[in-house]
Amino acid sequence: MIRVLVVDDNAVLRKGVVSLLESSEGIEVVGEAGTGKDAITRANETKPDVVLLDVRMPVMDGITAAEPLSKQAKVMMLTYAEDEERVAGAIRAGASGYLVHGRFTPEELERSVKDLAAGANVLSPSVVSVVFGALKEGGGAGGDHEGPLSLTERESEVMTLLSRGTSNKAIAEKLFISEKTVKNHINRIYAKLGVDTRAEAIASFLGVSRGAHDV
Repeated sequence: MIRVLVVDDNAVLRKGVVSLLESSEGIEVVGEAGTGKDAITRANETKPDVVLLDVRMPVMDGITAAEPLSKQAKVMMLTYAEDEERVAGAIRAGASGYLVHGRFTPEELERSVKDLAAGANVLSPSVVSVVFGALKEGGGAGGDHEGPLSLTERESEVMTLLSRGTSNKAIAEKLFISEKTVKNHINRIYAKLGVDTRAEAIASFLGVSRGAHDV
C-alpha cells in the first residue's frame, strides 16, 4: 500500500482528494493537514510515502514545507498555482511532482501518485514549460552551462528513460551498462544542464525535446 498524506487548507478540496484516493486500489490515506507546519508534524507521525501538498496555505506555505517533507517522502504539489515563481520554487525545494487542479482526471491523479511512489517525476504539461523557462532565466539551462542540446546521444537516452521514471538499475539493464556508468552519465547531465535534481533535469530536457510532459 502507498501511504499518502493530503495537505490543503481548503477542507472541501482536501476531502475531495481524500475521497478519490480512498477508492483507489493500492493507496491508503494515512493523514490530513491544513498547513505546512501541521503537515510536517503529521508526516513525522504517519510516515507517508507520498505527500500531496498545496502551495498557498496559512502558517507555513507548501513551498517552505516541501524541503523538510521531501527528505522523508515523495512530495507532489497539488494546487491551482502555476506561476513561474511558485512552480520553480517548489521543484527546487525538493518536490518531485507538480499537478495543477483542473488539469487532471481522477484516474490520472491515482496514476500520478503511484508513479511518484515508484520514483517517477510527474509534471502537468503547463508546468514543464514554466520550469524550463525559469531554469533558462536563472542560468539553470543556459548562461555558463551547455544546455540540453549539448547532451550526447547516450546522455539523451539516459534522460529519456529518466523522464519515464525509470530507475538507475533499470536504465543500466536496458542500455547494457553498469549502474555506476548510469550515475556518471547523470552527474554529467546535471553539470551540463546546471541543475541539482532529477525533476529539474527532466523539466529542462522535456522542455527542449517535447515541450510538455503529460501527467
